[in-house]
Amino acid sequence: MKRLRNVLAAHKAIEIVEEDGVRVLQIGGDAIQSAMRLDAPDRIELDYVRAMLAFLLFCPKPRKVLMVGLGGGSMARFIHQRMPAARVCVVEIDPGMVTVARRYFRFPEEDGRLEIVIGDGAEVVPERPASCDVLVVDGFIDGSPAKDLCAQAFYNGAFAALREGGVMVANFMSDDKRLETYCSRIEKSFGRRPALLLAEEEDNFIAFARRGGSRRIAWAELKARARAANALFGLPLGECLESLRRHNSHSSRYLEL
Repeated sequence: MKRLRNVLAAHKAIEIVEEDGVRVLQIGGDAIQSAMRLDAPDRIELDYVRAMLAFLLFCPKPRKVLMVGLGGGSMARFIHQRMPAARVCVVEIDPGMVTVARRYFRFPEEDGRLEIVIGDGAEVVPERPASCDVLVVDGFIDGSPAKDLCAQAFYNGAFAALREGGVMVANFMSDDKRLETYCSRIEKSFGRRPALLLAEEEDNFIAFARRGGSRRIAWAELKARARAANALFGLPLGECLESLRRHNSHSSRYLEL
């Protein structure tokens, strides 16, 4: 194991480690926030990031993606590089994280399709009504979701920030005892229960909440979208369908949303 860097950013210990050709980012503990395989930097390495990209099952062709939390920037970089029709805006509270992402994880400079906003996502998101098709929420402090990003007021703002038919994607730890509370808050703001997806290694639950649109989607349509995502981006989203069946209301023909 090779430790490249120990730094402090916004009073958080940041460690960058390399092992077996993979560079990882750890913040304030042993949990891995981001990872990049050095000989395949554009590949999505972490299972929970692949699970979050399953937003493509619900919104296959986003025009604008708003993200809260940068980490090493693997998801934002992937969308920017592989989805040329999409614009990405990342809200990151710590400017030091942007420096780390660029220096160690090949995160690109801003351009006409990539914007970085230094600020608190809990404040920025409500200020951007009807601004995005996908809202990605992945802000953690000491291994738990940032409190203000799980508040009822934030979910109200998240609903308002989405365009009709858009989807919020939120990352939670699977052993978080407040997960049911968070889902209830999302349901109150969105008027429907979020769909839950357990990531492959079972450490993360990913919640998907749609603004408007049908309250059910055919499994046949989800399979078609998964095949398209695999063909276009190399994302094996077909593997997500069984978890969606297991953790959500459904019939033989439809996933209920």
